[in-house]
Amino acid sequence: MSAPNSNFVRACKGLPTESTPVWFMRQAGRYMAKYREVRKHHSLVEICKKPSLAAEVTITAAEALQVDAAIIFADLLLPLEVMGLPFRFAAGEGPVIEKPIRNASDVKVLTTDGAPQLHYVAEGIAECVKHWGDKLPMIGFCGAPFTLASYMVEGGGSRNYIEVKRLMYNQPEVFDELLAKLNIVLAGYVADQVKAGADVIQVFDSWVGCLSVEDYRKYVLPRTCELIAAIKKTGVPVIYFGTDSTTLLPSMNETAADVIGLDWRIPLNDGWALLNHRPAVQGNLDPVLLFAEWPELKERAKAILDQAAGRPGHIFNLGHGILPQTPVQNVKDLAKFVQEYSAQLRSTAAGAQ
Repeated sequence: MSAPNSNFVRACKGLPTESTPVWFMRQAGRYMAKYREVRKHHSLVEICKKPSLAAEVTITAAEALQVDAAIIFADLLLPLEVMGLPFRFAAGEGPVIEKPIRNASDVKVLTTDGAPQLHYVAEGIAECVKHWGDKLPMIGFCGAPFTLASYMVEGGGSRNYIEVKRLMYNQPEVFDELLAKLNIVLAGYVADQVKAGADVIQVFDSWVGCLSVEDYRKYVLPRTCELIAAIKKTGVPVIYFGTDSTTLLPSMNETAADVIGLDWRIPLNDGWALLNHRPAVQGNLDPVLLFAEWPELKERAKAILDQAAGRPGHIFNLGHGILPQTPVQNVKDLAKFVQEYSAQLRSTAAGAQ
């Protein structure tokens, strides 16, 4: 670990902190002019595969925003390529998989020994750690098995998840084999990131909110628990993040992740109560509030911090990633406000004792 005593890592472990740590999902991205400049010369995948470029955009964003953690610039789908399932990014459409998984033979040919080919992500982390030393913690990440399987089966984004659910319902053993194969690759992939200096791993289950509680528990929870247990063996805290997942929170808690991400659809204190206050929580401002005028944005951020009430184990974040047209100054002002107001809350509480 590069910064084990940082506010961010302490909060992930549910320990007291001097202020509430803040970082933002997609904090390096199209809303920043410097990132757009890099993209003029390199594709998204090129940036991911060149450690010096991945480190550059990671460092530039974190330092511009003055946040409490940096997340390596990478893409969720990178492991698919080394499993034998190539993808491309179509302009305005997101990722496209030309030959999606649809049956047992498609799953059978997927390989599970390719994690070392993803070492460029770990190299990017190592470059960031070299730059910051112990001054700023690094977050590594991977997709959750269900979300990656959804991309693999749907062939890209989806509104109804018909194909992945069809496979899940009609060929549950094939679906489970797909998740199992993904876990083998993902475990090696994140272990490599931790060796390179990642302090925390975030598992993105972006699409899990499409599932009922029954389906999540039956088809997805066991393999998700398996992956999170494998990551925890590396010794770093794990953040488990999903969207539209309020109904799933008690079940997600069973993964034993150290931190559960909350989206903006539930008040922070209600979401934490659903988790029995066991893990730390991360969240949970609506990303679109960053388009609001500062008084409204400040008030809504203040409300979240007031709900957390200085309780150890809160990491301030959005309920999803920063959107492309987001005003950069609002993001900077929000980070500063969270740090200053949360420190003031703790100081007031200490003085009252």
